[in-house]
Parts: sequence; structure tokens; C-alpha cells
Amino acid sequence: MEDGVDDDLGRGNSGSRVSKGKARERDEPSFIGESSFVRAPLNSRVSISPSINGKGKARADSLDRVPIDIQEALILEDLLYVLMGIPGTYITYPSDYSPEDEDPLQGVRLVIAPSLDPSLRDLVERILPLATYYTAITSFIELRSHLDFGLVNHALCAAMREMLKDYQTLLAQLEHAFNTSAQFTLQKLWFYVHPTLHTLSVLYLLTTELATADDPSGSASSSQSPSTSDAEEEARNEALGLGGAKLKAVLNEIDKNVNESSGIAVKGGEVLAVIYERMQIMSGDPSASDVYASLLRSAGKPYVEMVRLWIQTGRLLDPYEELCVKESKFIDRGTLEMDYTDEYWERRYTLRDGSTMGGSSKRHQAGIPAPRTEGGRLPGGACVPPVLERWKHKILLAGKYLNVIRECGIEISRDPGHAEDEELFMDEEKFYKAIEDAYTHANRTLLSLLLRDQQLIPRLRSLKRYFFLSQSSFLTHLLDLSHNELRKSARSASLVKLQSLLDLALNTDAQGEDAMFREDVKVTIASSGLYEWLLKVVSVSGVIGGEEGEGAEGNAHSHGHASHGKKKGEDEKQMLAIDALTLDYSVKFPLSLVISRKTILRYQLIFRFLLHLKHVEQSLSSMWIEHKTPTWRRPTRQAPIPASTSGTSRSTTPSTPYPPATPISTTPDLTDKEKDWHMDFQNWRKRVFLLRARMLAFVQQILAFATFEVLEPNWRKLEGRLEAGKVETVDQLLRDHVDFLDTCLKECMLTSSKLLRAYSRLIVTCSTFALYTASFTKSANQALAASETPEGDQAMAKRWDFLSKFETNFNHWFKVHLDCVQFYASSENVSLLPLVVRLNSIKTAS
Repeated sequence: MEDGVDDDLGRGNSGSRVSKGKARERDEPSFIGESSFVRAPLNSRVSISPSINGKGKARADSLDRVPIDIQEALILEDLLYVLMGIPGTYITYPSDYSPEDEDPLQGVRLVIAPSLDPSLRDLVERILPLATYYTAITSFIELRSHLDFGLVNHALCAAMREMLKDYQTLLAQLEHAFNTSAQFTLQKLWFYVHPTLHTLSVLYLLTTELATADDPSGSASSSQSPSTSDAEEEARNEALGLGGAKLKAVLNEIDKNVNESSGIAVKGGEVLAVIYERMQIMSGDPSASDVYASLLRSAGKPYVEMVRLWIQTGRLLDPYEELCVKESKFIDRGTLEMDYTDEYWERRYTLRDGSTMGGSSKRHQAGIPAPRTEGGRLPGGACVPPVLERWKHKILLAGKYLNVIRECGIEISRDPGHAEDEELFMDEEKFYKAIEDAYTHANRTLLSLLLRDQQLIPRLRSLKRYFFLSQSSFLTHLLDLSHNELRKSARSASLVKLQSLLDLALNTDAQGEDAMFREDVKVTIASSGLYEWLLKVVSVSGVIGGEEGEGAEGNAHSHGHASHGKKKGEDEKQMLAIDALTLDYSVKFPLSLVISRKTILRYQLIFRFLLHLKHVEQSLSSMWIEHKTPTWRRPTRQAPIPASTSGTSRSTTPSTPYPPATPISTTPDLTDKEKDWHMDFQNWRKRVFLLRARMLAFVQQILAFATFEVLEPNWRKLEGRLEAGKVETVDQLLRDHVDFLDTCLKECMLTSSKLLRAYSRLIVTCSTFALYTASFTKSANQALAASETPEGDQAMAKRWDFLSKFETNFNHWFKVHLDCVQFYASSENVSLLPLVVRLNSIKTAS
């Protein structure tokens, strides 16, 4: 009996196929009139969807009287079309279907004829999602194969297309079985397509997530927001020609296009991140995990090749901005000579997500795209694949190091431990080992280039010698040679003359290793005073950095200095050349990465700080020499002595190193008024001596502290790390160098506004006092001359008043400075403790 049923079913199937073929020949239009026939012959069924719906309705009524085995044969034939995305006779588009309104990435929507037997309907409803999945995946492949979506999307689409080939092969086999075997049933069809249904559903979920990730989120809400314009505003817009539905539609379309163009497509690293996240979510399903793992390997091939080219050659080939590394082509190495932020190293090659080695992120800066959602993943190439998250900095640095070597014109040697043609995949341990090896090789190569070929350590020693004055005989020679030039205003001083005098001083003084690199040292004139500039910087937390709790006071003080600076700008003669004198140092690439403009600026600040101390010390020492002249040393009176022994007493008096310029009175007694004047004048001279000695001691103690207890120990630490090979990476070398300079600046009290203010007032007081050397000597000569006149000296009170201003100012700021140093030494800067001891040795005048 079963054989008979099979024969009947076979005959019924063949009869139905013949009748259906004749009906199709009658109803289908000629292929000559079908414009899309050459492009897609099966589209003839889609283009006449209204007639198909009508024919399907007519047939639906007749299915009530059709035996179930015939219904199964008819629906089987329909399913073979439907599974390829072509609507059939009994499985058609819904009545409200419109190609313009449907999203092809969501797949087709199909409905089954209501007169189909329920038992068959159940199986058909299970199979129908295959058509939705297939059409959605096909549309996704067609869309994402466009050039703008990048190489990763192209590789993903190629992998999906390979999977769909297996699906299409299965459909061809099913159609062959349907045409040749009478035993082919709907149940067998379900049995064969069931595994494929799961695979396509996995692909459909992935394509749906990728398709919806880059949709503009605000367009729907903005278009649905209610209008708030009233009738009066609408009338005004109409009068101005801004009203009308057509114009509003045009404006809405423009806004829509702008919103869509401003978005970043899902490409590059974001595609790989989505696949990886789907793989982790479906980790409990082995077949789904295998599908996603296969897609991740296939889609990641272009990404791996870009990473491999970058870390092995230093060349960035990323035409569609898919890689996590970004190149700013407008920044070249020429900017190193003028840019104080060293953009070439810091911004020429960066990570697209804005992260740095220190763990900080710059996502709010310009050029860093906003995440898709609040706290979500970044779009496009800015999204680093999760499997490479911990390797991204090594990827960046490996290529960056090699790029520097390429910029020097040096051929990059291949790492012998790597096979060039070895195929790598993103989820393999070999790929991560290749990144680690490339990073180590590039780092070792660039470090060797800097330390050995470019002589970095001798360069740093020369910087220490010239800027930290470790052997400052050349500076003393320069100050002596250029004494007259440095007394001019900063605007009037001749740079050419100063440079020639510096060359003369260096050529006279330098010998052996000290003579190296002296031609790279140049003289420059700064545009502003050292302390005014530093106070402005630290008060706004600039490159040197401010301190908490100093904002208001620091800003107020900086405004005061700014206004003072404006007054100086009006009259440049107020700033002498000695106050603006500084050195510059020129190096070539790649040493300019380490000895950059940013670090040269720090060297210049420390040099100007030491130069000012040296100059004030020299001025006070000159004042000390001046105070050894007879005007300051000879006594103004003598006790009564016998005339016969006056010459002997005069020659043996220890307080009289020089013979008196005028005969000393040998009168037996002086009047009380004369005694008071003589005592007052001698006390005035002693107070001048004492103030000069205290100022000189202060300057010498600050200079000794800065050189012996700050600069030299910190330099020894840096030099020891470099010579011992403890610096393992180039970035660590750059950080250690900048940290060394920042530590020196901090311990020299150049980064605190309170310490800077007190110290600047003190040092200006000392230098101003030294400038009045000739004035004090002239005043002393006038006093001695006036004391021999009958009227006597009447200007002693003015001298005391003038001297007391210096004393009061120095004592006040010395106490403020000492208090600040003690506070910082006990709270945050322990290195200032030796300075506290040194300053306490300078006693305050009673």
C-alpha cells in the first residue's frame, strides 16, 4: 500500500508541476518586457507581486478541496523559491508590503495561504525564518561590500558569502531531490535545513547588531518632536518664504543627510569587537561559538596584516581608518625645532581611543569620537578589539620606534626570530608573541641608536656642564668679557657680539670631552623676566604645574606681575640684558626626541635661576671689595694719646689697615655731639657690612644647595640608570629625563608660587642693594667730608632711613621665605630640609 501511495504521490506531484508550469506560462509576462531579466531573471516573480497575491488568493480557496499530499507538493515547490528570497504562489508578501518602506537588512516578511492544512503550516512556519535570514544576510553583504566600509567588513562579507555558498548548494541538492525523488517530503526538507537554520540565525543576529549599531539615534526623536511654533510664527515664516510643507521637507532631508554623514560606520576594530562579544555571549553554544570564531579569524585577517606591517616596518597602511593607531600627517619632525609640546612624538602617532601609557584617557579632546552609547564602545577604528586591549600600547610603540629609525634614513633590520610569510590569526598565541617580539626588537634598536650611535649620555653631560654650571669657569669668563654689553637693556644688547664672546669663552676654557658639542650652544635673549614668567605659569597650573590652595592668591599675584610686565613692556630699558640672558641648545633628529624643546625650556629655567644667583653673588663680592677701601675702613676718631707716641700707635692699630687720608685730630677730647656722630657713622658702616654679608651668605647658601644637594645628586641618579641599562624602553627614557628636570625644578623652589614670590623679592632686594654700591660709597665720602666742616654732617638721618628700607625689606622677606621653606620641608618636599639648616645659620640682625 505504501508503494501505491508513493506512486500516487509521484503522479500527483508530476501532474501538479505540469499544471503549475502551464499556469505560470499563462500568467507570467514576457521576459522581453522585463527590464531586470538580464540582471536577475528570477526577479520577474518579484516585479509582479500584486498579480501573484491575487493568484495566491485564488489558489488559496482551491486548497480547501486539494488533498493534503498535493498541498504538500505545492508548498514544497513554493518553499524552494522562498528559501532563495523569491515569493511563491502560496507563500507571498503581506498585503501591506511596500519595497520602499521595508528595511532590507531586516529580511523579507512572508505570509502563508490561510487555507493550507494546519499540520503543513506548522512545518512551513518553522522553515520560513530561513528566508528572512537569507535575504537579510544577502542585503548586508551587498551593502557592506562598498569601499567605504573598509577591509574588515569586506573580509567579513567574503566569509559570510562562503557560508551562503554552502546554503545555496544545499538548496540545489534539495531541488534535485524534489525533482527526482517521489519520497521527498516536507518533513525531509525540515530535517535537511534544520542545522542550517541555526547557522543562519547566528549570522542574522550578528548582521542585525552590526546594522543597528551605526544608526543615528537622534533622527527619529527629532523628527517626532512636536512643533512649538504658534500661528503668528508660521505666518511670519510664510511671509519670509520660509513656510510651506515642501521647504520643510527639504530642510528635514538636509538635516537627515548631515546627521547621517556625521556618524561613523561600524568598521575596523568595532566589527571585530562586536563579533568577539557575540562569541562570548554564545559561549554556551558550541556550534554558534565555532561560527563566530571562524568569522573572527576571517574578518581579522586584514586587521592582523595592518598590525603586522606597522610593528615590523613602521609603516602605517590604513586607508579606511580601521586600525587602533592613528597618524596625524600634518605633524612632521620639523615641528620639533619650534614646538614646546613635542607634537611629533606625542601626537604624530596616537591611539584612536585617546588612551596613554599612564592609564589616562583623552576622550574629551578634539579628534576622539564619542562612544555609541553612554559608557559604550567607541565607533570604528577607535574601538580596540578586546583581544588586543592589553597589547595596544605595545602595538603603538613598536611601530613608533621603527618609524623614528626610518625617519633617520636607517634601514630597518628584520627580527630573525620571525618568519615573514607565517600566517597569523587574531585569536592565536603566536600573534601576541609576534607583537611582544616586535616591540622588544624595535625598542632595543632605537635605544641602541640613541645611546650609542647618537651619543646621548655625552650630550646630556654637555647640557649639565653648560646649563647647570657644573664647571662654570666659562660663565665667569663670559660675564667678565661681556660686562659692558650685559649692562645694556635687553633690547639694545647685541646677540651677535654676545655669541662671539660666548664662543671665545668656550674655546678658551673647553678641553677634552668638555670641548664636545660646544658649537651647539647659542646665546638668546628672553622676552620676559624669569620670576614673572614662572609666577604666571604656576598660577594657572601650566607646564610646570600649580598647587592646590594657591589659586586665588597665585592669580592675584600673577595679575600684579602681569601689570608690572606691561609697564616693563612700555619701557624695555627696565630689564637689563643680564636678566634676560639665557642659552639655547640645538640637536638633530632623533636626539631631539629626548632633548626636545620641552626639556630645553626646563634647562633654560634652571640656567637662568643659577645665572641670576651667580650674578648677584658676583655683585655682592664686588661690593665687599669696595668696602675694603679707606672710605669704609679708616677710623673716624682716635683716643687722646701723647704726641711722642702718636706715630707708633697709628702704625700698629689693627683697625687701620690703610694710612689715613687726612691728619687725625689729636685733640685730647671731643665734644659730646662729635662723639655721637662718630659712633653713629661707625654703626651705620657696620650695618652696611652686616647686611651685605647676610645677603652674600643667603645667595651662597641657595647656590650651594641648588648645585650640591639638588642638581648633582639627581643627575647622578639619571646617569647611573642610563649607564647601568636600567632604562628598558624609549618612553621610559623620555619620562626619566623629564622627571629628572621636573624634580630639579621642584627642589629648586621654582614650582611653588609662595616660595617663588618670597624668593624673587629677596633676590631682587639683594641685586638692588648691590647696585647701590657706588651710592653708599659716595654717601660715606660725603659724610666724612662734612664731618670736618664747622657745620658737621646733617644728612645722617637720611642715610639711616635709606639703609633701614633695605634691612626691613630683606628681614621681612627672609623670614617669609624661611617660614615657607620650613612648611614645605615638613609637609611635601623633604628635600628642602638641608636648606632649612643652611638658612638658619644666617642670623637676623639685632
